[in-house]
Amino acid sequence: MLFKTLFPKDTVLHFKFNFAAYFRKMETIKHECGVAMVRLMKPLQYYHNKYGTWRWALDKLYLLMEKQHNRGQEGAGLACVKLDAVPGSEYMFRERAVGTNAISEIFDSVHRNLDIRNYGELYMGHLRYSTTGKRGIDYIHPFLRRNNFRARNLALCGNFNLTNVDEVFAGITCEGQHPRRYSDTYIMLEQIGYRLDCEFERLYRECSGEGLEGVALISSIEERLNLRNVLQASSQSWDGGYVICGITGSGDMFAVRDPWGIRTAFYYMDDEVMVLASERPVIQTVLDVPVDAVNELQPGEALILNKRGVMDIVQVNKPQQVRPCSFERIYFSRGSDMDIYRERKALGNNLVPAILKSIDYDIVHTVFSYIPNTAEAAFYGMLEGLNNYLNGLKLRMIEELGQNPGHRELEQILSMRVRSEKVAIKDIKLRTFISEGEKRNDLAAHVYDITYGSIVPFEDNLVVIDDSIVRGTTLKQSIISILSRLHPRKIVIVSSSPQVRYPDYYGIDMSSLDQFIAFRAAIGLLKEQGKESVIASVYDSCKAQEKLPKEMIHNYVKEIYGQFTDEEISARIAELLAPVSVDVKVEILYQTIEGLKKSCSGHQGDWYFSGDYPTCGGLKLLNKAFIDYIENE
Repeated sequence: MLFKTLFPKDTVLHFKFNFAAYFRKMETIKHECGVAMVRLMKPLQYYHNKYGTWRWALDKLYLLMEKQHNRGQEGAGLACVKLDAVPGSEYMFRERAVGTNAISEIFDSVHRNLDIRNYGELYMGHLRYSTTGKRGIDYIHPFLRRNNFRARNLALCGNFNLTNVDEVFAGITCEGQHPRRYSDTYIMLEQIGYRLDCEFERLYRECSGEGLEGVALISSIEERLNLRNVLQASSQSWDGGYVICGITGSGDMFAVRDPWGIRTAFYYMDDEVMVLASERPVIQTVLDVPVDAVNELQPGEALILNKRGVMDIVQVNKPQQVRPCSFERIYFSRGSDMDIYRERKALGNNLVPAILKSIDYDIVHTVFSYIPNTAEAAFYGMLEGLNNYLNGLKLRMIEELGQNPGHRELEQILSMRVRSEKVAIKDIKLRTFISEGEKRNDLAAHVYDITYGSIVPFEDNLVVIDDSIVRGTTLKQSIISILSRLHPRKIVIVSSSPQVRYPDYYGIDMSSLDQFIAFRAAIGLLKEQGKESVIASVYDSCKAQEKLPKEMIHNYVKEIYGQFTDEEISARIAELLAPVSVDVKVEILYQTIEGLKKSCSGHQGDWYFSGDYPTCGGLKLLNKAFIDYIENE
């Protein structure tokens, strides 16, 4: 192979501790994976003549992947196909690496080992964030399925999780297939590869019947290859959220999106290039094109680009109740997207009434800030809402002064302002390796530097907005303690997303119930109030439907939360997260589901908060998660 497979250059000994990685795991939600595709529409010489480089497509792929680097902290890979390669020369390449520097490593390797004769016209990149706990080079996309016929070679990557791997695995093994691993990626590779083989054999018989043979026969098969048939037959049984991308050795390219629209994909095409990525603004930035030039692949659609460069958008699966992931809008996607930025600001604005009530409307003696940086857009929206409130208050105060207000009174009113400060700054240089586990929490308290003097001690309230509070570990072990050093009168932690109550099974590493602070709070309240019978009843109901088909499963876990108001659960969360050493009153406010829907009207996938899963497979896995929680407690 022209591309050598890369392995980690450095291995940290087992007794050492990567503090930066530890801190990320404490609270942050694991990201979804990311995909990127580039297809040149003209001969390579054209790009060399116009842009002065043979690497134009490769450079675009690099930028698309780096702009989505947040989706690939655990590894990255790329695949390339060269059209019209002569027999005996390589035409399909792959490069993969693990680790946070994987993108740089794979492109450095490509530049070292690839000469201009082997630059291709089709490129596909993947950024991996494990959602199953399976790590290592063997799990880095793209995956390859090799064959001596170019059209039967397949490279596959995706941003996805299937909820019914067991059913799909049983189905394909009944057909006599033998996947090498029990994993959704390998299973999908074998499914699509098998259907690709079937399509090849069908065309082989058809072309042979027309009297074609040898090179002419194979060339005709490659020209007639119909990936729509392949994708329709392969994806009928998939339950989950996905964007699956692939390229064949003969030069066909495709991307297919789940019929519920859970995962996202965007594309752009002109007479020079076709580009696809998980996020819209990265395409805008890399190609310098306006927002309306970038299209979204719709639920159940597939983008298919044949070896001649003819693109077709086809409906391979019937759209279901469309439920795009709301966490894409709250957290995952780049905030530079025009719509996402506006929506995140709206999420912050929606919280203003609850914030004002929490501080008893004392805006003069309150300082507002945000942690972490991903909450910045919501922070700006919150400030807008607070300024609108303050302007209205000023207007009423001026009106009450009557016809001849005094200069001093007007000056006092007009000087009132919303006080915003950067109260905490993350120390990105902190990279500590230790061996004693008991020191980790102490180190966590130093990841953020506090801005001393940013509030008036014992007089000012401190309101800090976050994009989500999932596990609460970082708040308890570091952030609240850090903020308390400023000696505020009260600390109010605000989440721009609602309470995360349910696991995700569609591409995010949130698969168990006991990791959620909202679930632990509700269980604690039930036990405290002597309502253990509710827990037992939910367990019995879940156990009774354990063997039922997924289509017949009901969400009984909702009854755990149904005993309390959102405010009661939030109050209990504040009790659980406030460190014993902190004597400042701590209050936690969450976005409402209604506020989420109002802000992100086009993205109603709120199953993390509501328990309303878009597919039956999600309900089945939730049922199992609650059973596992009780039986392992």
